[in-house]
Amino acid sequence: MGNVPDTIQTWQMIQPFKKDRETGEVTPGKLEKTQIPVPELGAGDVLVEVAGCGVCHTDLGYFYQGVPTVNKPPLTLGHEISGIVVDAADDVKAWIGKEVIIPAVMPCRKCYLCKTGRGNRCLAQKMPGNSMGIYGGFSSHIPVPAIDLCPVTHRGDIPLEKLAVVADAATTPFQAAKRADVTVGDHAIVIGVGGVGQYMVQIVKALGCDTVIAVDINQERLDTMLKNGADFAVNSMGKSPKEVSAEIKAYRKEKGLPGYGWKIFEVSGTKPGQELGLALLSFTGKMLVVGFGPQKVEYSISRLMAFDAELIGTWGCLPEYYPSVLSMITSGKINFEEFVQTRPMSTIADSFDEAHKKSPDQRIVLVPDF
Repeated sequence: MGNVPDTIQTWQMIQPFKKDRETGEVTPGKLEKTQIPVPELGAGDVLVEVAGCGVCHTDLGYFYQGVPTVNKPPLTLGHEISGIVVDAADDVKAWIGKEVIIPAVMPCRKCYLCKTGRGNRCLAQKMPGNSMGIYGGFSSHIPVPAIDLCPVTHRGDIPLEKLAVVADAATTPFQAAKRADVTVGDHAIVIGVGGVGQYMVQIVKALGCDTVIAVDINQERLDTMLKNGADFAVNSMGKSPKEVSAEIKAYRKEKGLPGYGWKIFEVSGTKPGQELGLALLSFTGKMLVVGFGPQKVEYSISRLMAFDAELIGTWGCLPEYYPSVLSMITSGKINFEEFVQTRPMSTIADSFDEAHKKSPDQRIVLVPDF
């Protein structure tokens, strides 16, 4: 039956950060170590012992920016999860003992969106740390449906806990690439090469992009990307969109590349990044909005008509794509371990604070140490 606990140990968000609009009074976010019940497993459900859970920008949005969660606090955050199945309902007992990755978004599989291939944005989807009641990844265990689990059948010497980032940071870019119809010979620009963007660069290159240009304000990250899939890099620190565009245009001219059909992936989630992406969007191009930010950006949408261009949002990743991404990692097509670090889950408050102040070059994965 596996190591089935009596209770689930967890770090709950008991309240998010709040700022009163009128008074400016700030109420800091709070985390609390506590215990919650192990639910009775329904048909098709399993209980996963968490090996690791990644700290995502989305978690920080819930905690520091007041981005609302479907289920209100107290709840456990965390949606980048890997682990081992330790218990299961009678109809899915075969999962017990298997190493798995839990998709960050799990579609209902019944609605129109699911049946037409858009299940990644299923309106009834389950998302750990958001819409699954009190359950999330910053805990010792989590109950989830078995149908969407990605089995880890071969991982070589990669620790299971590090594979937690496959659940979001490495698969969200794959979904974005699919939405953009990336194919062999394409040309792409990735704006923001932090925790998710570094995989965006590697994935579009692995899928056959002929040219990949990385844009960021951090030169060290850009230098790393030039060793991991980027053909050219632009440091946008202190530069206007027009200046960045001029650098890219000069590179295109030098290499004899077209000025049309570029696929732009905005991964920074910042206002400057989004404004730059829109400025670069040109004839028959596509811009994929991958990063999240609460700010508003002004844009003349008639430019889309004039350029016959597309502006596309992309959310999460279909569970069906997870095995492909996992294979790209275990086969070495994606440099993975260089961009992941692990820490004890008891450091969650300090890790949140650090990641909030500056996005880490290595994704933080918290390992349960209750």
